[in-house]
Amino acid sequence: MGSRKVVAPAVPLPQSLAGALARSESLTGLASRLAESDARHAAIASQLPEALAREVRPGPIDDEGWSLLVSNAAVAAKLRHWLPRLREELSSRGWRDLPIRVRVRVR
Repeated sequence: MGSRKVVAPAVPLPQSLAGALARSESLTGLASRLAESDARHAAIASQLPEALAREVRPGPIDDEGWSLLVSNAAVAAKLRHWLPRLREELSSRGWRDLPIRVRVRVR
């Protein structure tokens, strides 16, 4: 009876998040959308009253629109009054025109 050598499966080497994103087309697209959402949020944050701005977070962006995430329904109602001004600000900075959705964050 001969001895059989057992070979362990190869374990991939660890890689940085940036490296993984760069090697994956779908993850690259996701990273790009996240960066655009963050940049849009930075562009509008200064247009909002400080108390309101603290309650607004950038959310998902896709071809149908951009979501802003808020802490509760009262903040969502107040933010909706600001949407025309926020759209103007984004347009003046050269962002493509997308509908802005306001969503209450689920905790």
